[in-house]
Amino acid sequence: MTSELFEAGLKVRKEVLGEEYVSKAMDSADDFNRSFQELVTEYCWGHVWSGGVLERKQRSMLNLCMLAALNRPHEFETHFKGALTNGCTLEELRDVLHQITIYCGVPAGVDAFRIARKVLEARKEQGGDD
Repeated sequence: MTSELFEAGLKVRKEVLGEEYVSKAMDSADDFNRSFQELVTEYCWGHVWSGGVLERKQRSMLNLCMLAALNRPHEFETHFKGALTNGCTLEELRDVLHQITIYCGVPAGVDAFRIARKVLEARKEQGGDD
């Protein structure tokens, strides 16, 4: 049985991260990690991301800063893609990466720019407009 927050979270999660990414995460869940996927979907995406105060662009930029500070490159890449989906411009994202460099350190900034370029190059190869 799913809750309204889970359904709202699943919708937002798919809109931000893409249907394919979310479906793969949910479909590959097993008895061990299914509850984790449900928790993340309901509370992270349903309760927080579906909240009405911050816009998705703002949430994306905040996530990028936190993920860089926590040295979570896989999640950083996922959320950089999401930031583009949420309407962050390249100029905004560049400024966020500068902010990361100053407050998290140059190595974190180097990694952030490296991951960002990887995402942008992949989007370009797929016919994206970045």
